[in-house]
Amino acid sequence: MRIRHVGRTAFSLSALVYLIIGALFALPKVSAPFDTSFLPPLIAGFNALATVFLLFAYAAIRRRQIETHRRWIFAALASTALFLISYVTYHLTTPSTPYGGSGALKIIYYVLLISHIVLAAVIVPLVLLALFRGLNREDAKHRRIVRYAYPLWLYVSLSGVLVYLMIAPYY
Repeated sequence: MRIRHVGRTAFSLSALVYLIIGALFALPKVSAPFDTSFLPPLIAGFNALATVFLLFAYAAIRRRQIETHRRWIFAALASTALFLISYVTYHLTTPSTPYGGSGALKIIYYVLLISHIVLAAVIVPLVLLALFRGLNREDAKHRRIVRYAYPLWLYVSLSGVLVYLMIAPYY
């Protein structure tokens, strides 16, 4: 499978994701046709799965098992896509939950949350570029992008779980 116009495609898809996420905070909340209270742990679960899948993908590529690596990356992408769908659904229908802790934990929470949000925005085009370069078997370009994309994606998926664990008592 050959992806044409890799950069343009990656940045167009990234812009679409940014638009969807931005709309969450610009649009008024809508009422959900179902109870959405089950979504926050599910969202964290999708992040946790992405973390595990990324670790397995790394182990596979270190063993030069390209097809296995590819399957784990697709699993990480799928869990990330499910995260995004759940996240959008939850935040479109439910007001944000304020963090109720104090002191050092509050500072840690906000540093983790802010770095998670900023890096989540940064990794979208990086992951897409890495994916498309990998699918095109542009291995040298893929490796150069992955050098940054992989640790950032791993951090974002893991920090998402930690943010959830810290705010869970306040839902």
